[in-house]
Amino acid sequence: MGNLNLKGVKENTYDAIVIGSGISGGWAAKEFSEKGYKTLVLERGPDVKHLKDYPTTNMMPWEFEHRGQLTTDIIDANPVVSKCYAFREDAMHFFVKDNDHPYVQDKPFDWIRGYQVGGKSLLWARQTQRWSDYDFEGPARDGFAVDWPIRYKDIAPWYSYVEKFAGISGNKDGIATLPDGEFLPPMELNCVEQYFKEKVASRYNDRHIIIGRAAHITAPQQIHLDQGRAQCQNRNLCQRGCPFGGYFSSNSSTIPWALKTGNMTLQPNSVVESIIYDEKSNKASGVRVIDTVTKKATEYFASVIFVNAAALNTNLILLNSTSSRFPNGLGNDNGLLGKYVAFHNYRGRVNAEYDGFKDKNSEGRRPNGGYIPRFRNVLKQETGFLRGYAAGFGAWRSNQPANGWGNELKSALLNPEPGPWQVNSHIMGETIPKEANRVSLDTSKKDEWGIPLMHIDMAYDNNDEDMLKDYFEQVSEMFADAGFTNIKTQDSKQAPGLDIHEMGGVRMGRDPKTSLLNEWNQLHQCKNVYVTDGACMTSTSTQNPSLTYMALTARAVDHAVRTMKKEG
Repeated sequence: MGNLNLKGVKENTYDAIVIGSGISGGWAAKEFSEKGYKTLVLERGPDVKHLKDYPTTNMMPWEFEHRGQLTTDIIDANPVVSKCYAFREDAMHFFVKDNDHPYVQDKPFDWIRGYQVGGKSLLWARQTQRWSDYDFEGPARDGFAVDWPIRYKDIAPWYSYVEKFAGISGNKDGIATLPDGEFLPPMELNCVEQYFKEKVASRYNDRHIIIGRAAHITAPQQIHLDQGRAQCQNRNLCQRGCPFGGYFSSNSSTIPWALKTGNMTLQPNSVVESIIYDEKSNKASGVRVIDTVTKKATEYFASVIFVNAAALNTNLILLNSTSSRFPNGLGNDNGLLGKYVAFHNYRGRVNAEYDGFKDKNSEGRRPNGGYIPRFRNVLKQETGFLRGYAAGFGAWRSNQPANGWGNELKSALLNPEPGPWQVNSHIMGETIPKEANRVSLDTSKKDEWGIPLMHIDMAYDNNDEDMLKDYFEQVSEMFADAGFTNIKTQDSKQAPGLDIHEMGGVRMGRDPKTSLLNEWNQLHQCKNVYVTDGACMTSTSTQNPSLTYMALTARAVDHAVRTMKKEG
């Protein structure tokens, strides 16, 4: 590879290198920089600066050429990413288009990506729930995957640490399966959601309806003001980038905080080709980077490397980091790198109507909804499938269709007649990591930077189908008990990936023979390389995963810093 070491080794040497600037990479950058370490953050996409680079954030619907919708040409050119709910005219510039970085689908998989500074933290749904010991102990108890090397007590203080900085709104609900956190004031359930909460509580001891816990600032604390962030305005236009910093993103929070220290160097348009392994020291010495514009390659060096490229790209980088010591990928002595990838099953919905509360209406743009924590197979195995599911829940008042012609239609549009309340739930089912669900590198096809294309080979199984059936039955029954009518179930049949919660491939564990990472997120076989994004997850649980990535990252940086100080 030509043009290496253009600036010289010394000039290209840092204390720490962070690959990726999304939710976990942003946290690694903040923690290292804040602790005084010179940190290089490599981002394969372009720079996106908070406030400056949100081109649509204040646009009105009529200012969009297509009123926010996609044209047929755009959909035809992007059959995968156009399925994503947020890929619309106001935010599609933050998504990877289908032709930008192709991949091989051995089975249908919708890989949704955001290549820019901030990554998908600009686009995420902002739901933030802690895991409990029911989740960390799940594999050991239920006999799937491998035992997590940590428990809730190990990560609990780090949940608190990141929650205070990020700003998480929610209630202290006292639910064993969903530990309470450091919350800002919660958003509120509306009257129908509150009614459903009370009906469920009157019948079930183990089922709960709560307001979602979300990364939205509802009452700014000094730490948020110090970041330059303000209260969420309930615009619900988050995917455009928030000019108020009302929701947490790397762009509005961790990245500018790290830059402010003077210790971070942010380098966009930098694709990491591989990690360099030094066989004399038995450590990684740096990374090989390809400039996306010039296609020139450069090497950068550091004492510690954090791989936070998002789950599948992290797998890709490690698989492509080969040497005589690791011919099958960095740290991959056991051949498990890229295997046991899992995700969340979002295929199911239950819709219904409610004819009550006719004197009430819903209005505004609350950027959050209700949440039903997992209640299946918690204290004992009570179904034919392993693990369980959580669910979203929401209600809103619809209007009757406007009919007529001329003045009659105009009057109907200006004075809409309220219709029944609409209620909706969607599943978030835990899938079981399987060796057959895997990613690998193509042996002949390469991308425009000369890196092998990724093969993605993932599918649902019978456990997922049985879980989905149970969700339909249980939620339909709960809806009927509440007096909801016109109950309908829907299986979207969507491919894995559209959940955008892919996890695993570089899983944590206690035994180097059955896992890639130890309890501190270090590669067993290369201790100065850490993985703290979704790739590190041993199992998926039912909670949205991003809060756990943040906590694991802060914890791992703390360990890395203590290790570097000890080693001198």
